[in-house]
Amino acid sequence: MAGGGEKKPIVEMVQADGADEGCVTFVLHDEDHTLGNSLRYMIMKNVDVEFCGYTVTHPSESKINFRIQTQGGIPATVPLRRGLNELSDVCQHVLNTFQARVNEFREGQEQPME
Repeated sequence: MAGGGEKKPIVEMVQADGADEGCVTFVLHDEDHTLGNSLRYMIMKNVDVEFCGYTVTHPSESKINFRIQTQGGIPATVPLRRGLNELSDVCQHVLNTFQARVNEFREGQEQPME
């Protein structure tokens, strides 16, 4: 039985013995295709990434294995971090645009029709 204050890590890095930092599998806990496919798309836009893919381990498990291979000696953590930041920026833009349109719609509803 785990202690009450013990938390499971959100991300784990799995690297084969002797492998370079440019070829890493990340295990993302409590995630599924929603994050996996979006993040894969953002990371593949990076020219330094040779391969990026993910698998859902099993439908009853809520974790994904996310593999990144880079070229030029760049650590795989760099495009992962960049992809997460860019995805966060895109999501924030979508949220801001949606909220602005909702506000415009509500303002239009308050004005009397002629």
